[in-house]
Amino acid sequence: MMVNTNKNWRALTDKAIIREIGAYVKHYRLQQNKTQALIASQAGLNRWTISQLENGEAISLQSLIQILRALDLLHIFDVFKIEKQLSPLRMAKLEHQERKRARSTNIKRDIEDIW
Repeated sequence: MMVNTNKNWRALTDKAIIREIGAYVKHYRLQQNKTQALIASQAGLNRWTISQLENGEAISLQSLIQILRALDLLHIFDVFKIEKQLSPLRMAKLEHQERKRARSTNIKRDIEDIW
């Protein structure tokens, strides 16, 4: 059975989003069979910070990053990657500038072929 995992994040309160993040961290911590104490040690934090997050309480962004690093979950920040995109006008200019055929490197021979 497929479960709809899309959440309407805009409809959630800040507190509800914090609870979702805490549940996410707890899920992956347990999936990796790691204790709060182990993650805290690997993250350089105290166990209470992990507990706070998993219980839906706010922690600092820096602590969250440290926890995600300890869980090898930093890839979730890929959504923040800014990719440079070319405008359609610039893309058209580049396509127009593409070479249509190769040019000979022997200019003298090319001139002789013309005459």
